[in-house]
Parts: sequence; C-alpha cells; structure tokens
Amino acid sequence: MPSENVLTIYFQELEKSLLQSGVRKSERVSQLLAEGFFEFGSSGRTLSKEQIIASLHAESPVNCTATEFKIQLLAPQTALVTYRACRHGEPPVFTVRSSIWQQWEGLWQMVFHQGTISTAPT
Repeated sequence: MPSENVLTIYFQELEKSLLQSGVRKSERVSQLLAEGFFEFGSSGRTLSKEQIIASLHAESPVNCTATEFKIQLLAPQTALVTYRACRHGEPPVFTVRSSIWQQWEGLWQMVFHQGTISTAPT
C-alpha cells in the first residue's frame, strides 16, 4: 500500500483533473467514473454517470480551484476524499465536496460524488 502522502497527492490530482474543462469534455471522464456512479449535485438532484457526462460536455468552460483536501481510507481499496472548491465567476460559487473512490484491477474510479453549496472559506 502506498504511503498516506502519496495517496493524498494522487487523489488531489484525480479530483483537480475533474475540475479542468479539458478533462470534463474528454473521454477521460468516462474512465474516471465507475459504472453505477451517481452524484448528489449542488442542485439537490441525483445524477447518473450518463447524465453527468452529458452535462459536462454541454457546459461552458469553467475555472475551478480546490483546497483543504482530506483523504480517509475506508477500506484497503476504498477512499473518501473531501475538499472545498471554488468556481470562479461573478459571483464565485463555493462548495464543499466529497467523493468515494474504489480501486478495481489497479484502477481507481469514482463511485459517488456530492457537492454542497457553502459560504466562502474564512
């Protein structure tokens, strides 16, 4: 099992990649989201993998940043990742996010995600 620091960096990079417009509109999203993936969106709706991919392909380019990452292994091949994100715009939109990642055959895929609107960090 990789060290905690290596896993933290790895999951930060995975999550940050999913905030990049180029990745959000590419086939990479389909590879990172597991079959059966679902999301509780900041809209309050529950979205499937197919719905998320369709909405990402249709969205305008976004500029998002992420901070305050925390990674907790729930089992040897299951990780909970939490962090804060900011969608930069007028006005900026702040969210707290959580994702569950599982590893199958050496590949980590996201099985669940939730984004909740929050206030600006203090």
